[in-house]
Amino acid sequence: MLLIAVSPWRGLLLVVGFSLAAEGFYYLIRSLKRLYQQCPAQVLFFPVPVTCVRPLLLSSPGHCDCGLSHRESALSCLTRMLLSARHSLDVCVFTISSVELSSTVVVVHSRGVRVRIITDSDYMALAGSQVGTFRRAGIEVRHDQDTNYMHHKFALIDGLTLVTGSLNWSAQGIFGNKENVIIIKNSDIVKAFKEEFEQLWNEYDPAKYSFSSKK
Repeated sequence: MLLIAVSPWRGLLLVVGFSLAAEGFYYLIRSLKRLYQQCPAQVLFFPVPVTCVRPLLLSSPGHCDCGLSHRESALSCLTRMLLSARHSLDVCVFTISSVELSSTVVVVHSRGVRVRIITDSDYMALAGSQVGTFRRAGIEVRHDQDTNYMHHKFALIDGLTLVTGSLNWSAQGIFGNKENVIIIKNSDIVKAFKEEFEQLWNEYDPAKYSFSSKK
């Protein structure tokens, strides 16, 4: 049997080389992850043609014979993004009257995901508002209580992904107006919006409402 002797120095060099390679791989993965987080995943533009997203909301693939188009669009992309929530969905939007997006939020809630909604007090009372739908589904909704608008338009998915832009969650915004939505995974930007949401959620706690105030 042939024995090959390995000197202690050669063994040490092998260990050091392996350690350096492992460290280099770690920093490569870290750099790629950081680069990914700093790049917006997607930019969506509206309006879109009137389309149906109901098949996306079904627990199993099904056919919808509503007669509307079911082609991919910015609306279907936004719907899929919201449906990707697995742990939490925090929505902070000025006005929410879109049946398509409100149905999406209710489906996310029905899957056991924690859903919280912040909206503007004036616009939550208008015809078509989906706030009642949310509350009947057991989703907590909070709102401002002053004369200034709660004018934000953003959502946070699992505390990792930010969805923001000019879009109000309304039929007019989706199917009529020139609007934009950008999906961001930058950890620093997401952190800032998370802090804003938590600050507003605490500020708009119903226990702090003053029912004697006049708007």
